[in-house]
Amino acid sequence: MKQSPTRTQGLAYMAAVVYAAIIGLSFLFAKMTVNIAHPIDVLAHRFALSLLVVSIPVVFGWIRIKLTWQDLLRIIPLGLLSPVLFFAFQTFGLVSSNSSEAGIIQAMAPVFTLILASVFLKERTTTMQKLFLMLSVAGVIYIFLMKGTAMSLGNFKGIALLLLSTICFAGYGVLARPLTQKYKPMELTWVTLMVGAIVFNVTSVIRHTSVGTLSDYIKPLGDASYLGSIAYLAILSTMFSTLLASYALTHLEASQMSVFSNLSTLISIAGGAWILHEPVSGYHFIGALLIIAGVLGTNMSGRKRSLEAKPRA
Repeated sequence: MKQSPTRTQGLAYMAAVVYAAIIGLSFLFAKMTVNIAHPIDVLAHRFALSLLVVSIPVVFGWIRIKLTWQDLLRIIPLGLLSPVLFFAFQTFGLVSSNSSEAGIIQAMAPVFTLILASVFLKERTTTMQKLFLMLSVAGVIYIFLMKGTAMSLGNFKGIALLLLSTICFAGYGVLARPLTQKYKPMELTWVTLMVGAIVFNVTSVIRHTSVGTLSDYIKPLGDASYLGSIAYLAILSTMFSTLLASYALTHLEASQMSVFSNLSTLISIAGGAWILHEPVSGYHFIGALLIIAGVLGTNMSGRKRSLEAKPRA
């Protein structure tokens, strides 16, 4: 039985919200892992476990993946954008900068997506969509600026890497959009995770081998808190979130999907207050209202435009 377009789009929005929640909380677990292991090792373990888990239903035949070499060549560039370049730039960018700067720069993702989608996908956005999108971005920037940490020119390298990471994130959403029309979410997820697992594990092994510390590659796996954090990052934040993003992009435009990334910032702040007991001030609520208004406004404006574009019977 076919689902109605309204129900399908509703499920796509739900997938986007759950995706934002998982990504928002992932920063807490990422902080725990980098205190125990080298960032490259964290990424290697994270994507190795993700690929292992996602391959179980494939190996047992519960899910069939039929891809030719030509299909793989189409999907591999997606995996190079995210997870490889996106996480690599983000991880090393955070070494030279702080989380506030990262949050401000990451908030620019919808802007980059809007530009790239209009250029490469010819997606048209209304003036109202652009205004609501900027309102959501303004909410994130307002929260981080009010935290008292301004952008610094002294860590240009970190800022440049974070900017590249954000562009890769926007590029992923744009490149994934046409691929989701041809391939199943599981197929895209499986290939991109394989790309990440191969690149990060090979890099990690080469790094350890060159300095004679190969035993340090598996040493962190003996820490229970590290394993728990890696499990969250690998299964929920990497594998499951990729499935959710692929599904949402099947039914939503790239510019609509990207604005949900700003919800991740809001959820990250809420998680910090709940788990790390970080103080929540009035500006958090003001920023939250701006973010939510921007998310709802962008998507409702886009939905109205889609309905008006449909031919009447």
